[in-house]
Amino acid sequence: MKSGFVALAGRPNAGKSTLLNGLLSEKIAIVSSKPQTTRSQIRGILTTSEGQIVFTDTPGIHKANTRLESRMNKEAADVIQGVDVIYLVVDGTRAFGTGDEYVLRMVKNVGVPVFLILNKIDQMKKEKVLKVLQSWQSRYEFAEFFPLSALKQNDFTDLITTTMNYLPEGDYMYPEEITSDGPVRFRIAEIIREKILICTDEEVPHASAVVVETMETEGDVCYIQALVLVEKQGQKGILIGKQGSMLMKITSMAEKEIAQLLGMKTELELFVRVEEEWRDRDARITEYGYGNIDE
Repeated sequence: MKSGFVALAGRPNAGKSTLLNGLLSEKIAIVSSKPQTTRSQIRGILTTSEGQIVFTDTPGIHKANTRLESRMNKEAADVIQGVDVIYLVVDGTRAFGTGDEYVLRMVKNVGVPVFLILNKIDQMKKEKVLKVLQSWQSRYEFAEFFPLSALKQNDFTDLITTTMNYLPEGDYMYPEEITSDGPVRFRIAEIIREKILICTDEEVPHASAVVVETMETEGDVCYIQALVLVEKQGQKGILIGKQGSMLMKITSMAEKEIAQLLGMKTELELFVRVEEEWRDRDARITEYGYGNIDE
């Protein structure tokens, strides 16, 4: 029996969260086309007859412009220090840059096997895939490399089997039926935030935070009230929309997915409040559940 920890590291939008969801065949982490969608580590637990892998999706490592972003980078760096294997997830369609160099240097210094996960090969010609693989392999001797499409691929058996071979002997760390240890309220808040990311543009997605304030079940219905925070009055206006149209759209989209998560009918009510510069205030960042609190 094998069991151990695997961290998914890389730059923003490399496809880490999509890969995590694919590996678990279940939506554990929210996904959007916006950079910095993942703000905190998200754990997904895969249990097979051979053992158990605890995957941890980390925030994309990037140049920080706010206190929140600094803490996201620190959280990613902290997570990879305590794992058995690292997946370095790379967007194969993007040219190697200084950000890649920084992330590569970070994972090289941990001292555990690093798998190169060359993602988005569905958007690349075969010749390009080979060229990019050779380029990355010339920079570091990866333990394994896997070209794949986290979005389009349905079978990750080879990756999972190979990963198991690198893990230590050990018993299950979680009950077999658990696929994530994330608190339900946090997962609900993340679903709401994902819909904000999908529906809004410009500065609104990055300036938004979501906190579930109340959650009560009456009969076969779960009633949820959540607070959406933004940093400026203009952002609040965009988020609410004309005659509340945008907020109603976000609410409707989120309700459907939350109902699937909870397995019961859900009625969601959203409120919007301005909290100026919350992304640069440690107390607020911690309160909203983002970034590493052990600083």
